[in-house]
Order: sequence, then C-alpha cells, then structure tokens
Amino acid sequence: MSIDNLRGALPEYAKDQKLNLGSLTRSTELSEQQLWGALVAAAAATRNATVISEITDEAKEHLSEEALNAAFGAATVMAMNNVGYRAKGWLGDDYAQVKFGLRMNIISKPGVEKADFELWSLTVSAINGCEHCSVAHANTLREEGLTKEQIWEGVKVGAVVQAVAQAIEIEAAR
Repeated sequence: MSIDNLRGALPEYAKDQKLNLGSLTRSTELSEQQLWGALVAAAAATRNATVISEITDEAKEHLSEEALNAAFGAATVMAMNNVGYRAKGWLGDDYAQVKFGLRMNIISKPGVEKADFELWSLTVSAINGCEHCSVAHANTLREEGLTKEQIWEGVKVGAVVQAVAQAIEIEAAR
C-alpha cells in the first residue's frame, strides 16, 4: 500500500509523522471521500512527486475518477487563489475592491459535494498559508454543516502531509 511506502520511507527523526499519517488514514471524523480527497489535495499542494504519486496510487482505491480530479482541481485553483488573496491583503485597502479577474469555474462545479471540495480547498489553503482563504472555507464548511472537529481534521491532514513531504525532500537531498 502506498501510505505504507511513505511511512516506510520516513527516517527516525520523522517518527511522529509516521504515527500521525497512520492515525489520520484511520480517521473517523471525515467520510472516506473527504479524507482521501484531502490527502490527494494536500499531496498536490506539497509539490513533492513521491508524495503525490504514493498518495494518489492508494487514493484510487477510495475515490472515483471525478473525485480524484476534483481534489487536484482544489489544489490547483487554491494555488492561484492563495497567491492572489494573500497579495491583495499585503497590498492593502487600495486593492480590496479590485476584481480578481481570473477564472475559477471549478469552485462552482467541482463534480463533488460542495462541502468536500471546500474541505479540500481549506486543506490546501492551510498548507499555502492563506489566512483569507482558510477563514472563508472554514466559514463555508460550518454553513454546510461540518463540525469544527471535521474542519480541523482537514487542517491536520494538510499539516501532516506537508511534514511528510519535507522529510522526504530532506532525505532525497542528504
């Protein structure tokens, strides 16, 4: 199994991430689709080929092709939005009302339930460090009926997958 491959590739100093990755994949807070979509979106956000490949390989056992594509869609649209919205914040009030002006149709028609796509978008936004997008997606998720524990689980997925990717990069560079 691919998650096991990642866990096996982690060095001793990343033992916590081995344990965290194992416990997250057994999460009961999220549906199977929510969990595996968050893992895929997080993997894509790390930009680490090994992490993307290993998680995606296993996710194919848990996600439809449409859900897999939606998770990748969340990662790519948030890559764009997180840069744009962070920059608008940095540039100040003069830019607050400037039209974003970039296509993001996938947000309105992701091919999966709105709550699932929003959760994956939050996971990626947390990795990318976009406060504006993280808050907006968390608020939408609450409106969609997710609990704060479920929302936090999405953030935890992002945090752990990012840490796993960093350890894999460190080992590749050593």
